[in-house]
Amino acid sequence: MNPSAEAGLLLEHLFRRQAGRITAHLTRLVGSAHLDVAEEAVQDAMVRALETWPYQGIPENQVAWLFRVAHNAAIDAVRRNRFIDDSLTGDNQDALVAELSRSAAILPGDPGLEEQLRDDELAMIFMCCHPEIAPEARVALSLKTVGGFSVREIARAFLADDRAIAQRLVRAKRQIRESRLTLRMPPGAELEARLGSVMEVIYFIFNEGYAAHQGEDLIRQDLCVEALRLGHLLATSSIATPPVHALVALMALQAARLPARTDEAGDLVLLEDQDRSRWDQQLIALGFRHFDQAIAGEEVSEYHVQAAIAATYARSDRLQSVNWPAILELYDQLASRGSPVVLLNRAVAVERVHGAERALAEIEPLGDAPKMRNYYLYLAVRGHLLLKLGRRSEAAACFREALDCHCSEPERRFLRRKIAECE
Repeated sequence: MNPSAEAGLLLEHLFRRQAGRITAHLTRLVGSAHLDVAEEAVQDAMVRALETWPYQGIPENQVAWLFRVAHNAAIDAVRRNRFIDDSLTGDNQDALVAELSRSAAILPGDPGLEEQLRDDELAMIFMCCHPEIAPEARVALSLKTVGGFSVREIARAFLADDRAIAQRLVRAKRQIRESRLTLRMPPGAELEARLGSVMEVIYFIFNEGYAAHQGEDLIRQDLCVEALRLGHLLATSSIATPPVHALVALMALQAARLPARTDEAGDLVLLEDQDRSRWDQQLIALGFRHFDQAIAGEEVSEYHVQAAIAATYARSDRLQSVNWPAILELYDQLASRGSPVVLLNRAVAVERVHGAERALAEIEPLGDAPKMRNYYLYLAVRGHLLLKLGRRSEAAACFREALDCHCSEPERRFLRRKIAECE
């Protein structure tokens, strides 16, 4: 591998893991109103690395190099007064330069700095998920500032136009400035309320990676990894609660199945056909560790119930040994919340316990909801149950209708195979 390619791969790896930490740290120093200055400083450090590492050699401590160069870029921005307002003048400018210089002298790995970096990153997540920021912007802002995702990567993940994502980010940053949101952990009851929003964003990111709604890939593993990283950051902090541990347990146990969810051609492999030896045992162990911590308290959240379902699957060495009555009972707890998607997932357990006819009867009313009629999974599940009952022409019609809905290319290939099976 040539030096440029080697440096590029290394920087891609480092950027995904370090950009958010350094951006959050610089944002705390320069002020959240100047988030763009912090982001540009980190980008400048990455560009400098790409320009110099292939020719001058990769530094021994790459993280410290990026940390120091990003700080220097921020200092240059302050001195050139590249801020969007006139808030930085005279003594304030000198004081900020001195603080940035002091911070740059402490290298990553120092225990005190590592604790501060973790706190800054946590505070950044909570700022990104502030209730004054539009819900659809919270995900994009979290991925951009904390996850180090580019606008193009975010747009690709959610099959949106680059300009639409860029505008969403601009509006979110404007909201931060106009509302004078700060990079600090919210106090008391506000923290508890905001934590729910943070967890929703993290799980949304994970779900989009676990089953991409459109596009060439069924799985976006980079999104799953980032969601797990953010969840772990919450779970290992002082603000961790049993629902946080339940969320991490749920994501870890589901992510453990990722290697077996597609075959070598990238086609969808159903749970009943998966090679369980390909499940990631380390992630399963991690999931059970957090699940044990999740059940330490008396609170039972939706994440607890979903994690318990995932744990029941993980405990079984084959599909035939799954405790389906227990899974159905857990789905009954979730079904009380009235979510059509939960009722649809529950049908899988109903079929295993009571048969396909009962499961079909229970999901038929869901078709009255307009959103479900255009939801490919509803049509696919209905087609599956009809096929089980020998009603092949009706099943084929369901699978054909599902093809007209939004879904990924691997899912489309799966639906075509089911149509062929019906015929």
